[in-house]
Amino acid sequence: MAHLIKIGNSQGIKIPQTLIQQAHLENQELTLQVVENGLLIKPIKNSRTGWEEQFEKLNSLEAQQDHQTDHSAELATGETWEW
Repeated sequence: MAHLIKIGNSQGIKIPQTLIQQAHLENQELTLQVVENGLLIKPIKNSRTGWEEQFEKLNSLEAQQDHQTDHSAELATGETWEW
């Protein structure tokens, strides 16, 4: 069970560790939203997290494919053209 506690002029919520783990809230920035009968707590999703690593991975895959690609084309006559 979570409890409100006084923190200075504000109040905080003491949330059990098991709930934090189940909701994947560890080390996350959170957003709070008032809903009909309470408060919704969600992690802020940074949609660009990991983009740099993904771009680097794609670039290295493309570079590998460029080196493995046969730059020739076979014509219907059986002839091969080199590019």
